[in-house]
Amino acid sequence: VRQDDPVRAEGVRGPARGRPSRVHNAVFLPLGDEGRAELVERRIADAITGGVLAAGERLPSEAEMARSMRVALMTVREALVALRRRGLVVTRRGRNGGSFVTARADRTELATRRLGDMTRTALRDLAAHYLAIGEACLRLAAARAHPSEVDLLVERLEHLDLVGWSRTLDELRVEVAALSQSARLTREYMTLQAEISPLLALADDVEEFRAGQAAALERVLAAVRAGDAQAAVSAFDADVQHKVDWLVRRHRVLQQEGA
Repeated sequence: VRQDDPVRAEGVRGPARGRPSRVHNAVFLPLGDEGRAELVERRIADAITGGVLAAGERLPSEAEMARSMRVALMTVREALVALRRRGLVVTRRGRNGGSFVTARADRTELATRRLGDMTRTALRDLAAHYLAIGEACLRLAAARAHPSEVDLLVERLEHLDLVGWSRTLDELRVEVAALSQSARLTREYMTLQAEISPLLALADDVEEFRAGQAAALERVLAAVRAGDAQAAVSAFDADVQHKVDWLVRRHRVLQQEGA
């Protein structure tokens, strides 16, 4: 993502808070052989829904996205057309032009619509994949991470800003995965988190989940620092599975309302 261009759309600056986080960079990771426009569209839409791409943020150029995601230029253009139709991005021409995330994107509405469009089997399958990769990262992190590395993440967690706290927690979770020192597992975790995070964020409006977010991650970090892989995995599993069970119930309600 280009950092040297001012973002004027909607009067909000994009990722100019400093270096892009791992979560932010994950949006534009390669899609592999399945580089269809629908997948590019979903990747970017999920990032907008999850707050990884902020309102007013400028997307990379079409050529940059095609190169980083390893898809054809036409594929990117088709995806942007679909995103514009959905009101998620707006494209401006000129020297300071480009494609920008709109401020009109309702993240809760988008995530709810996506949840309703999924099958229950697909939801559980996504959660199982996310849990499997997350567990693998944590087992390695508990064995490989130096206590000082964990302490840096604990310090960030202790100074969690209430503004943008959900995004910061996502960034911290990726940093925990990176402690595995496995580039392949970390990339896979980043991709999966970008996909599932908007859905899990729906539970943030529920007090029981919102209040326990930081505490759950704190338990994971404490276990990783102690080198206790099983405790780290158990804390991670309990947190995710609790929210997935809620999503399944919410999905059932959405299906009944749409019947």
